[in-house]
Amino acid sequence: MTRIALIDDHESVRLGLEAACVRATTLVVVFSGSTVTDYVNWRAFSGSPPADVVVLDLTLGDGTTVTENVRRLAADGSSVLIHSVADRPAAVREALAVGAAGVVSKSSPIDDVTSAIRTVAHGEPLNNVEWASAVDGDRAFADAQLSARERDVLRLYAAGLPLRAVADQLGVAYSTAKENITRVRIKYVEVGRPAPTKIDLLRRAMEDGILAEPDGPADLAEDARR
Repeated sequence: MTRIALIDDHESVRLGLEAACVRATTLVVVFSGSTVTDYVNWRAFSGSPPADVVVLDLTLGDGTTVTENVRRLAADGSSVLIHSVADRPAAVREALAVGAAGVVSKSSPIDDVTSAIRTVAHGEPLNNVEWASAVDGDRAFADAQLSARERDVLRLYAAGLPLRAVADQLGVAYSTAKENITRVRIKYVEVGRPAPTKIDLLRRAMEDGILAEPDGPADLAEDARR
C-alpha cells in the first residue's frame, strides 16, 4: 500500500481525492488537511512515518509559499506531487526547482491523478503535459550551461550506467567521469535545480533534452536508486 497525504485548502478537492484513492485500492490516505503545518503537527503527535507521497496544492490559504512547503515536505522524507490548476507556470517551475517530483492538473481525469501518484511513489520521473509546459515556458530554468563532456557523462549516467561504465564508454578515467558528475551537480545547484540523487539527475537530463525519453522507466528508476 502507498501511503498518501492530501494537503489542499479546498475540502471538496480532498474528499474527491480520498474517494479516488479508496477506489484505487493500493493507495491509502493517512492524512487530509489544509496546511503543511497541520500535517507536520499530525506527524509529531501520532508518531506516524512520513507519507510516501504528499499531494500538495500549489497555493494554500495560510500565506505560505510553494518553496517553503515543498522544501519542508521533502526534508521530512516524502515525495511531493503538485496538484494544481497549473495556471501559474512560474510557481510550478518554482515547485519543481526546489524538489517537487511532478505536477498534475486539477482538470485531469481522476485516473490520471492516481496514476501520477503511483508513478511518483515508485520513484519514476513524471513527464506529462503540465511538467513540460512549466519547463518549456522558461528556458533559463532549463539551462545549467553544461559543457559537451558534462552532457555526455550525464546522458549515460542518468540512463542507468554505473559511473565506471560511463568512463569506459567515453574512454576517460573513472576520476574524470566522477569529477564531471560533481561539476554537473554543482551547476544545477547554482541555477536553483539541485540534483543530489541519481533519479534527480535523470529528471534534469530529461528537462534539458539531454535524455529525451527513458527506456523502461521502472528499470531506470531502480538504477537511479543505486
